[in-house]
Amino acid sequence: MADKKVVVAGATGLVGSAALRHFGGTGQCEVVALSRRKPRDLHGARHVQLDLTDAAQCAKAASELQGATHLVYAALYEAPSLVDGWRDEGQIRTNDLMLRNLMGVLEPAAPTLRHVALLQGTKAYGVHVRPLTVPAREGRSEMYQQPNFYWAQEGFLRELQQGKDWHWSILRPVLIVGETIGGAMDLIPPLGVYAALLREQGRALDYPGGAARVSQAVDVDLLARAIAWAGEAATARNEAFNVTNGDVFTWENVWPAIAEALDTEPGVAVPLSLAKTYPQWIAPWDAIRRKYDLIAPGLEAFVGLSFQYADYSMRYGQTESGPPSIVSTVKINKAGFTEMMDTEDMFRKWFRQARSGRLLP
Repeated sequence: MADKKVVVAGATGLVGSAALRHFGGTGQCEVVALSRRKPRDLHGARHVQLDLTDAAQCAKAASELQGATHLVYAALYEAPSLVDGWRDEGQIRTNDLMLRNLMGVLEPAAPTLRHVALLQGTKAYGVHVRPLTVPAREGRSEMYQQPNFYWAQEGFLRELQQGKDWHWSILRPVLIVGETIGGAMDLIPPLGVYAALLREQGRALDYPGGAARVSQAVDVDLLARAIAWAGEAATARNEAFNVTNGDVFTWENVWPAIAEALDTEPGVAVPLSLAKTYPQWIAPWDAIRRKYDLIAPGLEAFVGLSFQYADYSMRYGQTESGPPSIVSTVKINKAGFTEMMDTEDMFRKWFRQARSGRLLP
């Protein structure tokens, strides 16, 4: 076993699951998964059941953290009203507390600590409250005046690291696409369920969102590799980086690729709030699960808050084209991480994987 021990906090989430896949798949390090629920696949990691809001639980887990060299902090608390919660003081306090509780235990237990990877996103640039400055750039476009748990966590980490041997890196992905169950911001389950319901009715895949906006996405496996890179690269020490696939998209333009991956035809624009409509789909989804012998759970357990996120991402209810949501990736490219992926291929990959894994029919 190499002298590398990676702790993944938030191991059941979209990014945490991808980190387990990546680091577990290398066979070159010990991996510890921290989460309240046991991940569906540990990929060789050891699971430690832990609620990061509970300082006493964190203290009891100290022995499991001994010898840790890298922390991937992908833990996240989201309020039940997802989008409104992004400005909520309680959400900010909870996320700040979670990181403080873990670092308060990890640092003393792991004198060998070398790197902490922290996840942010485009809310650092105020995308949820204003049009982005295009392209949004690290160190130039941050919206520090907008309350955000990012700033609480980042300020804490910057202060804690002063004079220490370990370093941090902040990754700012855009729309993350991958596969998890019950996530707050994972588009594969809500869109896959919506498509399955339409297909059972013999209908094409109508587009439920609003007016177009040019955006970006990132494949979660690519993001995991960026996190791993940041943990070793001298150029990533104490730096923040945007991470994207490297191209741009609009939902309307990738819709045919999504339909193809789900074995259906693209339909027409039929605005529909998935978050408001999904209660009508609970029983039909159960019927689909039985018919196709799926391993996916019931609708709410499968999709979590992601119906709300789908409405937000696809701009349901917006009738005018939105300002482009584009960030610059020049900084991370210059620092040495240059991997890219075609966004249409990314959607094909994850929908096909969800179908082959019997999460979708």
